[in-house]
Amino acid sequence: MEIFKNFFKSESIGGVILIGCIFLSLIIANSPLGEGFNHLLLATAGFENETIHLKFTTTAWVNDGLMAVFFLLVGLEIKRELVMGELSSIKQASLPIVAAIGGMLVPALMYASINLNSKTASGWGIPMATDIAFALAVLSFLGDKIPGSLRVFLTALAIVDDLGAIIVIAVFYTAEMHLTYLLLAAVVFTGQMLLNRFKVQGLFWYLVLGVLLWYFIHGAGIEATIAGVLTALTIPVIGENSPLEKLEHALTKPVNFIIVPVFAIVNTCIRFEPGMVSAFTAPLGLGILAGLLLGKPIGIAVSSWMAVKFKLAALPQGATWLQIIGVGVLGGIGFTMSIFIALLSFSDPVYRDDAKFVILCTSVAAGVCGYLVLSFARGDLLVKSSPAGI
Repeated sequence: MEIFKNFFKSESIGGVILIGCIFLSLIIANSPLGEGFNHLLLATAGFENETIHLKFTTTAWVNDGLMAVFFLLVGLEIKRELVMGELSSIKQASLPIVAAIGGMLVPALMYASINLNSKTASGWGIPMATDIAFALAVLSFLGDKIPGSLRVFLTALAIVDDLGAIIVIAVFYTAEMHLTYLLLAAVVFTGQMLLNRFKVQGLFWYLVLGVLLWYFIHGAGIEATIAGVLTALTIPVIGENSPLEKLEHALTKPVNFIIVPVFAIVNTCIRFEPGMVSAFTAPLGLGILAGLLLGKPIGIAVSSWMAVKFKLAALPQGATWLQIIGVGVLGGIGFTMSIFIALLSFSDPVYRDDAKFVILCTSVAAGVCGYLVLSFARGDLLVKSSPAGI
């Protein structure tokens, strides 16, 4: 029994479960069960009448409903880091922020240049994001081979990365907006801010308004999962056992062990076809491949080097430049957020499947390569923390 307790407490378990669900989904898709499972994903459920529209497919409930809870947790993590964590001061936040910006811009530019004037040009946001659960799972396998400061750096970087991806989704991947629903969403969000302003501690009221916010944002034509982030930003951070910390603690395991694995099962249910490997040579696949495997490490490493060289930041304590490059390679694990953006980028199911297939393969490659780089990056073999050491 103790073995199981330790297993579920370890940092790597979320990544292990995620990988297992990906394999399960691929097995189902390529077995006689595949057709039946696909019908299940397309089946509709919910309630609908003249005024309330809550009837969606299984896939939509997962991607728009369950993932709103995932984004709620992401928003809580972002707020905690901004208020009292690694992003709470300019000195602490400068390196991960600069590194994250470089790690978003370079991959996006690589993808955009490869897909210029093509039908898949809208997917430029796909290689911008890092899957924090997957990346930290790989990092946890390295144990004491890396300094603890590097883990903090990757976490802060991935959180800034997520924030950037959320902004991109809200601004660039929004359908036609409906003003009435948008105004109702603004009223509800104002109500949440007023609860915060008057220091209301009860989570119930924030979450009830959060459900209404989700409904109105969905009706407005904006990506509904943004409601999770907006709700998180209104949750108070007061006292030792604050509402934010309580909710974050309550959501961490359900999100890591249920929601993200379910998302993986639903969205990696890819049936392998003979010509699918050719996706890697098409502009879509090349853009994702170049963005995640090359753009991420180049953007993160070069922007970090510039921040240190111009004395805007310092390297994490005990870390070396090769380790920073290794973290940059791990940044190429796009998985959850990259697939999510791919679903928003394309309506054509062929493009969606090709994008998911390339994201999946590339994320695995980034995880393996990042692990190998960081395994080799021992302090006694490396140039120590110096701008000249890159």
